[in-house]
Amino acid sequence: MERVAKFLKEAETYYLATVENDQPRVRPFGTINIFDGKLYIQTGKVKEVSKQIHANPKVEICAFKNGEWVRVAGELVEDERIEAKKAMLEAYPSLQGMYSAEDGNTEVFYFKNAVATFSSFTKTPETVEF
Repeated sequence: MERVAKFLKEAETYYLATVENDQPRVRPFGTINIFDGKLYIQTGKVKEVSKQIHANPKVEICAFKNGEWVRVAGELVEDERIEAKKAMLEAYPSLQGMYSAEDGNTEVFYFKNAVATFSSFTKTPETVEF
């Protein structure tokens, strides 16, 4: 899991895929954090992506850097603890102007049953489960 987090942080932007009814939805994200032994992302409850995750928590993310990419498939589980939200916002101080742990909008999710696949055009893919 640490390798996945490191790759995503170095890539700076990853793409999160959700489903809305029968339509895939993909958008750029940048938050990734390890807290309490789990890999977390963050969004706002008012966003459509939040509604999509709550309706169907199965997601996939993908990031590319230096000729390699990682895909992470799994289920997202909301963590309502203030500590989890604070940890994310401490890891990304730039978000503190838009979010706070107590604002009723900040939402963090961790990956459950995740499978990460590291790939490139020149190496055999490697899989990590967490």
